[in-house]
Amino acid sequence: MNAQPIVALVKRHLHYLVPILILAVALILPGTRPALVNQLRSIVFDEYQRIKPRAYAQLPVRIVDIDDESLDRLGQWPWPRSLLGELVTKLTAAGAAAIAFDIVFAEPDRSSPRTVLKTLPSSPELDPLKKLADTLPDNDEVLAHAIGDSNVVLGFVLGPTGSERAPAAKFGIAAAGDPPERFVARFDRAILNLPVLEAAAAGNGSFNSAPDEDGAHRRAPVLIGFGDKVYPSLVAELLRVAQGASTYVVKSSGASGETGFGEQTGIASLRVGQVTVPTDGSGNVWLYDSGPIAERFVPAWAVLEGKVPAEKLDGNLVLIGTSAPGLKDQRTTPLNPAGPGIEIHAQLLEQILSEVHLRRPDYADGAERLFILVLGLVLITLLPRWGAIGCAVIALSSVALATGGSWYAFSEQGYLFDPIYPSATVLSIYTAESMLLFFRSESERRTVRAAFTRYMSPALVAQLAQNPERLKLGGEMRDMTLLFCDIRGFTTISEQFDAEGLTHFINKFLTPMTDVILERRGTIDKYMGDAIMAFWNAPLDDAEHATNACRAALAMIADLNRLNQSWRREAEREGRPYRPVDIGVGLNSGICCVGNMGSDQRFDYSVLGDDVNLASRLEGQSKTYSVSIVVGENTRTRVPSFAMLELDLIQVKGKTKPVRIFTLAGDETRANTADFAALKAAHDAMLAAYRAQDWDQADARLGEAQNLVRGRSRGEGRIDGLYDLYAERIADFRANPPGPDWGGVYVALSK
Repeated sequence: MNAQPIVALVKRHLHYLVPILILAVALILPGTRPALVNQLRSIVFDEYQRIKPRAYAQLPVRIVDIDDESLDRLGQWPWPRSLLGELVTKLTAAGAAAIAFDIVFAEPDRSSPRTVLKTLPSSPELDPLKKLADTLPDNDEVLAHAIGDSNVVLGFVLGPTGSERAPAAKFGIAAAGDPPERFVARFDRAILNLPVLEAAAAGNGSFNSAPDEDGAHRRAPVLIGFGDKVYPSLVAELLRVAQGASTYVVKSSGASGETGFGEQTGIASLRVGQVTVPTDGSGNVWLYDSGPIAERFVPAWAVLEGKVPAEKLDGNLVLIGTSAPGLKDQRTTPLNPAGPGIEIHAQLLEQILSEVHLRRPDYADGAERLFILVLGLVLITLLPRWGAIGCAVIALSSVALATGGSWYAFSEQGYLFDPIYPSATVLSIYTAESMLLFFRSESERRTVRAAFTRYMSPALVAQLAQNPERLKLGGEMRDMTLLFCDIRGFTTISEQFDAEGLTHFINKFLTPMTDVILERRGTIDKYMGDAIMAFWNAPLDDAEHATNACRAALAMIADLNRLNQSWRREAEREGRPYRPVDIGVGLNSGICCVGNMGSDQRFDYSVLGDDVNLASRLEGQSKTYSVSIVVGENTRTRVPSFAMLELDLIQVKGKTKPVRIFTLAGDETRANTADFAALKAAHDAMLAAYRAQDWDQADARLGEAQNLVRGRSRGEGRIDGLYDLYAERIADFRANPPGPDWGGVYVALSK
């Protein structure tokens, strides 16, 4: 047989395969959130806001601005805390509903008279003044008193530095759905206000920012994590305090009315008193920028001098911050390359109060993928029939549809859908397939003749040249059992040999392993260095393929024990260290495609299919679970009489659905022994308790199982390492419970 027909078929359908590959990559990429996709999406969303910014309306939100003029009039920053206390008192007297500082008072005020007098040198003239120090008011106490007499919210910053002390929680949180702490950004240190100030405040919130990779602020967190607790933002606390509310209600995936299709899509909204704030899955709010508005600002000096009209402050939510460039609180937003950070807080408050939001719905990624999938498949299907010119209309129309639909969703509904990535994908598919079709028409006849004149009669070649679609390459679908075997730590083992010695070692290993497989009706697919791939039930029928594969795996372990004894003797004779060889074996069964596969130059009789990939992944997990043989559930059901123990319910790398896996401990004889029955009972009881999150019971049953396998060698079924693994998991879950929705699935991070 020859591989040329296969190659010809692949080349003939290359105009399908390449666009399908582009389509597949395009569907996968947004889920990994590559920087380029996010950057293009952000550029479009920014441009939308420039075209149609949020309309500014008079709302009870004011910024008391420590601006350059206030610094000129009242002195450089930092001001004495007593002056800030006076500012708070005057704002409260003017009727401010609630006040928030976009400032952290982390250190005592060094300008307090008490502090200043204590630094004076000792002298007869100054000593009387120093004695007065303790009787004078402390600026921090003055500010704390003013805060305590007002509705004031203080802010803190979470991050990698600062205190390990948790910020004071002035609020309660009620969660509906999945726990919100799973989804928010979390930190373990904080820059906090002085305790005397923190205790006096009515609220305490984070003013952490969440800039994108380009430094622009397009979203702001309204919820953030410290340790295992969730805290609100400064804006959320200001809203809570102003309304006299005590508790936040966080709605997440799994809550009533939230459709997650079984996925934990994250946080959906935050309710503060009578106000509901829609968020993304991480608890962030999209900023709908109105641009800089002078009307928001009131100079701090004017408040202190009583020159602000009463209607500008009465009943308002007041934010105290700075627009002075020298104080370096400048932020980039979609409409302002260098605006004051305090204005972002004010804009978020305005959005929330006016209920004018931008949203990227949970289904946005899915809708964009569906658009790409439908238009991509339409082009892939129709281009060979309609040609490049006819399908150009479809491609350009899809770009217009994506752009127009995205703009409509933004301008009419406030929804954010990305038009760039879907459009670029559709155009890429169109361009790639058009070019491939052109090249195919030029080379198809030459390729067919070159591929088959060497292997077939001229008459048949002529028929195939006229009807190349008659070429059916590949293989047939069969129920098969697959085996993968690999040496553990082969790199370390190979270091003790030169090239000739390593070749001798590999041959000595592969020869008996191959004999074992062939004696039990297996077919060697290929050798991959120290690894073996084999299968059963092809090309010859084998009704007992699962049984024969299991017997082969057990025989391979037994032969390896004999080989290790031989290698030990060789090492002793040659005076080099002996390193025992250990292997991992993966077994799985299922429907696969088997036949001739390859390239122009070479083909192999091989097997393909999802169950083949799973068998390879199972072999890799033998190291994770410290067992020699890992068996898939499909194989387990075909050999119910063998001695097997369930290992786990695992989602292997590259798969989306969990599978149940087992270890093969012996054949039917071992399965019928009393000691295996006792081990299986204890083992199954341990797994049941573990999945029920009954950690005490799981620990007890784990101890029983460990006692039953203690003293055995690995070749005889010793699985101490497996129980060490579960002991670690149980201890970890006891300290960090996985939650009520946990289904006992372990997600493998490696192959």
